[in-house]
Amino acid sequence: MKKLNIAIIGLGNIGSYLYKFLEKNKSILSKKNNCVPNIVYISAKNKRRKRNFKIKKKLWLNNYLDATKSKNVDLIVELIGGAEGPAKKLVFNALKNKKHVVTANKALIAKYGDKLSRIAERNKVNLEFEASVCGGVPIIRSLKEGLIANKINKVFGIFNGTSNYILSSMDKENKTFQEVLDKAKQLGYAESDPSADLNGQDVSAKLMILSSLCFNSFLSNNIHVEGIKEIDKEDISYAKKLGYKIKLLGYAELIGKHIYQRVHPTLIKKSSYVASIDGVLNAVIIDGTPVGQSIIQGEGAGPAATTSALISDISSILRGNTKFPFSISSQERKNLNFKKISDRSFSAYLRFEVADKPGVLSNITQIFSKNNVSIKRLVQDPNKGKRSSSIIIITHPSKDKSLNKIVHTINKRSYVKKRSKLIRIDEK
Repeated sequence: MKKLNIAIIGLGNIGSYLYKFLEKNKSILSKKNNCVPNIVYISAKNKRRKRNFKIKKKLWLNNYLDATKSKNVDLIVELIGGAEGPAKKLVFNALKNKKHVVTANKALIAKYGDKLSRIAERNKVNLEFEASVCGGVPIIRSLKEGLIANKINKVFGIFNGTSNYILSSMDKENKTFQEVLDKAKQLGYAESDPSADLNGQDVSAKLMILSSLCFNSFLSNNIHVEGIKEIDKEDISYAKKLGYKIKLLGYAELIGKHIYQRVHPTLIKKSSYVASIDGVLNAVIIDGTPVGQSIIQGEGAGPAATTSALISDISSILRGNTKFPFSISSQERKNLNFKKISDRSFSAYLRFEVADKPGVLSNITQIFSKNNVSIKRLVQDPNKGKRSSSIIIITHPSKDKSLNKIVHTINKRSYVKKRSKLIRIDEK
């Protein structure tokens, strides 16, 4: 049986898990793929770091870049992370030297995926990145293969387990954002610096990759991004009273000849499927023709889920399947028109914390009227002890730029006690 020689670069939680999994399951993977996955090198920043397996001396590579030049290496698995530095050097050099690459690095693919795919195509090697989007949810392979017959007009869903855990825990346990974040760190669901998860950048990178695959386009960073840091207990509570849950969602939609990409907290009906996805789970929903709507859900992160995706990519290469990284060749991919969402219309939840005095509500409704935004529902919740009032307004569908203009205008008023909130609503 032929062999495929593999170098694993990066031995954190995921790299270590992958190494042990490949060693333990070498026999069954060889039978299933008719090719032996043979680890010839491993490398990491710190050889002396404590790991839960013993490093074989003959496998250790002092200079990770040597793997890109070695005639003894067919495939490099990049698990360093980050869009720049060592990860970038490794992947660019590997592809230029005609090595297959498997990576879990969403930041690298989102930023340099177009350049990397051209190099891979020119050198007839694979660049595989299933593990870069939603861990154990096999969405990349589904788009490249299972849904290949479909014209896709929309992809959306929950793409980040950390933010989903925080929002669903705030909802179920009636705790503050900070309390739940601290617990997420203790449980290992959030990094010590979770900013990329909380500010929407993690979802943004994943959405860019999915969007490119769905619409056969080049990657575009024309994307509206908001995170969940401003969501508080009160927002969760009011959403619940109004029949909604709050989720951080990513959307990429083809409307006419334009593509709109957006990431933001969203109010969704409690009865909707997406509302039931709690904890660290991810869910990706695809709308296409002729399939209709397809939903794939599963663990979005962690060593086990990520290794599942990495092994899927490695197995594809073991079988000798050389494919275009983004499903079609770079010559066939398009520069489509990605537009900002300012002219899109959304229903929205707006919350104003104001002084409880005569004329405030009247002034607020006048500002809505001046901006041609129609009010569907209004709730006034006075707090007598603080002489303040919470005003919650649900709007009819209105231009996004008009909704933002209202918030900007009202925030300047002297009666405002706290920065106002705007959360878009998905009524479907």
